[in-house]
Amino acid sequence: MPGGEHGGSNGLQEHAGALEEGRGGGGNEAEDPEKSPNSSGKHPMLSVQFVQKILAEIFGTYFLIFAGCAAVAVNQRTAGTVTFPGICITWGLAVMVMVYSVGHISGAHFNPAVTFAFATCGRFPWKQVPAYAAAQLIGSTAAGLTLRLLFGREHFVGTVPAGSDVQSLVLEFIITFYLMFVVSGVATDNRAIGELAGLAVGATVLLNVLFAGPISGASMNPARTLGPAMVAGRYKGIWVYIVGPVGGAVAGAWAYNLIRFTNKPLREITRTGSFLRSARMG
Repeated sequence: MPGGEHGGSNGLQEHAGALEEGRGGGGNEAEDPEKSPNSSGKHPMLSVQFVQKILAEIFGTYFLIFAGCAAVAVNQRTAGTVTFPGICITWGLAVMVMVYSVGHISGAHFNPAVTFAFATCGRFPWKQVPAYAAAQLIGSTAAGLTLRLLFGREHFVGTVPAGSDVQSLVLEFIITFYLMFVVSGVATDNRAIGELAGLAVGATVLLNVLFAGPISGASMNPARTLGPAMVAGRYKGIWVYIVGPVGGAVAGAWAYNLIRFTNKPLREITRTGSFLRSARMG
């Protein structure tokens, strides 16, 4: 799902950089379809590298949603054999293994809120956001369809508020903020231990599902909610799972940016001293 200013010489920078926007690691700019010598200047979105990223997002999102939602469906069908802690562990492990599987290809976003948040911070190209979001939604919907075929109509694996919409909205905002804050720390700051990014993100998802699952379903991901909802035709409280995660992800990404270490002066960071002059005049 997600370097910083100070990279080490031990190779930790490579994994973190790969998670940010699907680079191959080590700042290899040839992996970027916009800068690849093999990509067309007029049609950069059609490059082989970009198609690979989109396919990785589709497959990654599919397997993530399939595993997590299958745990929910099997638990319903077998009268609780998976158990609620088992469902939480399944979500955490699914995120972890998929980050390690395709993080070096696409960045392992699997979440439109994460993609959008990275774009607002300038860490992901805006023109690729729609394609990424569409890929994530396709993967989620395909997983929902597969589960529908396997378990039938009676098992709904989407997310709906257990209490009020406002309660679930606030909870989704907080847990997605938490998730994006962790993602930004382990995947965009070169001082972090990049090899542990998948473990940290997976553990955060597991933790969030443990306490938020019974209330909001702990979506943290518009695609996770929209896919099964479209398959089942159930849209109760759907706006909660769009507004909450997107707002929380953007806030979490910018919150980490506020504490990201830098040795640059304030004037250079802001790229202009106009606001300082205004402050002095006031």
